[in-house]
Amino acid sequence: MNLYKSFFKRTIDILASGGALIILSPIIGGTALWLHFANKGAGAFFTQERPGKNAKIFRVVKFKTMTDERDADGKLLPDAKRITKVGRIVRSTSLDELPQLWNVFKGDMSLIGPRPLLVKYLPLYSSEQSRRHEVRPGITGWAQINGRNNISWQKKFEYDVWYVDNLNFGLDCRIILKTLQKVICRSDINKEGHSTTDPFNGNN
Repeated sequence: MNLYKSFFKRTIDILASGGALIILSPIIGGTALWLHFANKGAGAFFTQERPGKNAKIFRVVKFKTMTDERDADGKLLPDAKRITKVGRIVRSTSLDELPQLWNVFKGDMSLIGPRPLLVKYLPLYSSEQSRRHEVRPGITGWAQINGRNNISWQKKFEYDVWYVDNLNFGLDCRIILKTLQKVICRSDINKEGHSTTDPFNGNN
């Protein structure tokens, strides 16, 4: 029995996320205030339903890096036109991920695991790709340190399933250290030439 996977991983998540929320509260509060004004009344936080462990739906919380500006027909403008200068900074430094520490503390997520994706993708997964939901989703993960938004969806899912099959304490430590390196270097934040990654359609 993998005691780390069944017990110690969750214990570490609770202690680490709780401590981080306390220590980083000035940064989280300051960023929220900064975004409140930059987002032109759209608010500082963004919540959305995502599938978690065993595909159970929860609401993930992140900092909002875009406005809610719309065109003459009432449709939201493209992401590239709605993301603010402040939003780009917050995203490039990965500060937008900090509110998810609350999801980790609550048990919706883990510090490390496959990223929680959109609910609408659930019917598009193959049975093998669906195995990514055998563990809690994470703020960072094996796919994030191996290309993040600059690799194909198929490759991301291969990395996610590999993580599920090989989850252990040493691997999680390796992912944390590599994540810190990527945050400092601000690498693989967005797909080349895009403000966000391409949507998954079941084939890409």
